[in-house]
Amino acid sequence: MSLVEIENLTISFGGRPALSGLSLALARGERFGIVGESGSGKSLTALAITGLLPDAAEATGVIRFDGQPLPTEEKAVAALRGHRIGMVFQEPMTALNPLMRVGDQIEEALRLADGQRDVGALLQEVGLEPGHAKRYPHQLSGGQRQRVMIAMALASDPDLMIADEPTSALDVITQRRVLDLIAEICNRRQMTLIFISHDMRAVAALCSRIAVLRAGELIETGPTSHVLSKPQQAYTQDLVAATQMTPRPHVDRGQRQALLRVENVSRSYARGGFFSRRQPPLLAVNDVSFEVGKAEVLALVGPSGCGKTTLARVIAGLDSATRGQLTIDGAPYHGADLPRDRRADISLVFQDPFGSFNPRLTLAKSLAEPLRLRPNLSPLDRDNRLIEAVETVGLDRAMLTRYPHEFSGGQRQRLAIARALVTRPRLLVLDEPVSALDVSVRGDVLDLLARLQSQFGLTYIIISHDLDMVAAMADRVMVMEAGRIVEAGSPQKLFADPQHSLTKALVAARLPDIVAA
Repeated sequence: MSLVEIENLTISFGGRPALSGLSLALARGERFGIVGESGSGKSLTALAITGLLPDAAEATGVIRFDGQPLPTEEKAVAALRGHRIGMVFQEPMTALNPLMRVGDQIEEALRLADGQRDVGALLQEVGLEPGHAKRYPHQLSGGQRQRVMIAMALASDPDLMIADEPTSALDVITQRRVLDLIAEICNRRQMTLIFISHDMRAVAALCSRIAVLRAGELIETGPTSHVLSKPQQAYTQDLVAATQMTPRPHVDRGQRQALLRVENVSRSYARGGFFSRRQPPLLAVNDVSFEVGKAEVLALVGPSGCGKTTLARVIAGLDSATRGQLTIDGAPYHGADLPRDRRADISLVFQDPFGSFNPRLTLAKSLAEPLRLRPNLSPLDRDNRLIEAVETVGLDRAMLTRYPHEFSGGQRQRLAIARALVTRPRLLVLDEPVSALDVSVRGDVLDLLARLQSQFGLTYIIISHDLDMVAAMADRVMVMEAGRIVEAGSPQKLFADPQHSLTKALVAARLPDIVAA
């Protein structure tokens, strides 16, 4: 008998179906993947199984758990969710309480589930030391927070664990460790897994069976190896094709004229707390020096916490170097003292486009804010800049009257790029520009970036965990570890013959390619 059975599940909002006639059955101990682009119904399926659908949702159909229909009473559903179904949410930083130590949060999950195990044992099961229980969420890395979420899901010793995009924001080494951890726990506990992701490679590495959803409908299902190697539907074929990225051909352009120089830059932070005053400061960036040539694409890679984003913030003038100097096209600065007439030359595209927009401002007002750095523009020139920026990224000027929540994830990423382009900068710093996007949308955004770089001669500094994206985009790669540059070179040479131990670990952690027959 199946552990989970879904028969003709339909979920609508205001009479409009978001999930239509879904039928699936999951065996005990099975690892089952659900893939599809945003809005396909993946997370809605998980919410229906856990009884967490929004009040506005209208659901029909039958969901059976261990042979019994899912109860409709909230108390009974909560008891099932707390004892036999565990949930790992996509973003642990928002799912965890920032005011509670993680040990207290795991203890709370144990208490609600009447669990008999202790916090230290659960932490050890997910590969963390018991001492991590005393830390707050912000004191943990992304991978550690994800492990805490898994520990909380395991507190009730569940029969079913649902993991919703648990690795989308992790570096390749941490991603591989989390996937291996989930697989090991499922095998040891004979636990059923529903793994929701837009990362086809992660699903291929973890799941034995897969379902492909599109616009709320089941397109294709079957053994993972068969569906991905011999996809029958055009949509599945497109998803598989989108995982393949052609490496950027190496072109020797000779000596480029430097646009940006970074000389012996360090950035340190004082450790917080009364008992931390005697500890040495945290050195996030440690004596880094390099140059970026005009129209060059430079990629920064490395594990979480290695200093990539801190270095990017210093370059963009959002933070100041503790020591060292930077030069942009001949103008020296130390970070936040970047001269006003040069600030418009550097733009930053943030990792989370939705969080970087003010939800109360229309797109026109959000895009107009950077133009304060161009005070000599007339109102007509300003309006033309906004229209030009939006149309350059392939969107319609009519969208300027909308608000951020009215756009899809791919559109918001395009708009974040448009806002960065509105001042006509010379250098774009892109922090994980495609990490949260579907594979199909990711390809569109990368094609857009390549076109803009060629059309306007832009210089890019790209921060990414995705080595395949780096190989497809970058002229040069720098690997960071503990605030230092430990290796640099072309992606072709660096990934084919890595010399530093970290680079070797990054290359080894890459998930295998999906090869369609």
